[in-house]
Amino acid sequence: MNRRTLLKAFSAGTLGAAAQLPARAQTALRGLPPLTVRDVRVILTAPNGIRLVVVKVETSEPGLYGLGCATFTQRAFAVATAVQEYLRPFLIGKDAGRIEDVWQSSFVSSYWRNGPVLNNAMSGVDMALWDIQGKRANMPVYQLLGGKCRESADVYAHASGRDFQEVADNVRKAMEQGYRYVRAQVAVPGQSTYGARGAGATPSQPGQSARPRAAWEPATYVRLAPKLFEFLRAKLGEEVELLHDVHERVTLPQAVRLCKDLEPYRLFFLEDPLPPEEIDHFRIIRQQCSTPLATGELFNNPHEFVPLISNRLIDFIRIHISQIGGLSPARKVAALGEYFGVRTAWHGPGDVSPVGHAANLALDLACYNFGIQECTGFGANTREVFPGCPEIRDGAMWAGDAPGLGVDLDEKLAAKFPAPPVRGDDGWGSTRRRDGTVIRP
Repeated sequence: MNRRTLLKAFSAGTLGAAAQLPARAQTALRGLPPLTVRDVRVILTAPNGIRLVVVKVETSEPGLYGLGCATFTQRAFAVATAVQEYLRPFLIGKDAGRIEDVWQSSFVSSYWRNGPVLNNAMSGVDMALWDIQGKRANMPVYQLLGGKCRESADVYAHASGRDFQEVADNVRKAMEQGYRYVRAQVAVPGQSTYGARGAGATPSQPGQSARPRAAWEPATYVRLAPKLFEFLRAKLGEEVELLHDVHERVTLPQAVRLCKDLEPYRLFFLEDPLPPEEIDHFRIIRQQCSTPLATGELFNNPHEFVPLISNRLIDFIRIHISQIGGLSPARKVAALGEYFGVRTAWHGPGDVSPVGHAANLALDLACYNFGIQECTGFGANTREVFPGCPEIRDGAMWAGDAPGLGVDLDEKLAAKFPAPPVRGDDGWGSTRRRDGTVIRP
């Protein structure tokens, strides 16, 4: 019996417990050489026009490799350099099964840490090692994390429009497709609005190339948003859970006022009323209203999210898991949240690769405190480049039973969709108030 067959049979239970193995088989299992990292490569591709960064970790066992998401689309080439020039020589020869040790040693390998470029580079490796571990065990990664708590993960749809009626029509379309959770955004006339189509609108997905054509003034938006949800509740009733993304573009007093004005419309959550630089202000909002709060997609550092979770200042953690270093740290965040009543709502727009979505889904299925999952779906090109994309149906994301993360990558096809060159402006950093002040983000 060869090494791979022995491992598969053992993990499948057909050989029984290790103590029950024949002495010769036990000796063979113990005597196997460690599975080591043979090479680390980066694949840059953009099948949907958005730069995706995928790391491929090859092992000493021929044909056995893992894939991980390292997508920081705004700095994709910097991440690729960090992987190829720094992590690759650091990792070659290391034991591929020592996932935590690899993560911890990589974390301090550059001395300075908690930056988005290093974190995404580490995430690509980390997810790939989990993918390898699942393939070795002949199990999906969610089984390695403890098995399913649920059969699928509810996802929310994105609905926007130029006016209230168009938003309502698009929410209803999502409901007809089986979605029970919908994020609703409306354009502010004549302004550069986040997440909504129409004159002056900025891109709703990071990485999409579109320059805003108008300025942004938060006061008009803060007055308009509650009226949108008053209209939606009147038109749609209580059958749908509604979400909304502020995207951090208001002051603290405006954020407090907005959260209070939205209370009557019972949102599932309000996302990012404040930027990460002002996390202490969440306490002020919490003291004044009951609107559920979600935040975290810009977080890189535990100092940003640990206080919010441990002080129960938010209801949903929205981390983009490659931004904090991958699956290993994200499962710890989920465990921390469980003890403080904070649910997960991992960031999942178009600038998360299907590999990253599969990692999100593994956590969604295995973590008791799952809340909701963002996923914009996978276009035809993306599905061809990444065979095994998670399936979305009836408003939920479903995983298969393939070992590992379950997603593969066709490198030849990926090469037909090269990552777009850097323009210097992918839609962020150019949104300004009428007086010229830059808006964050």
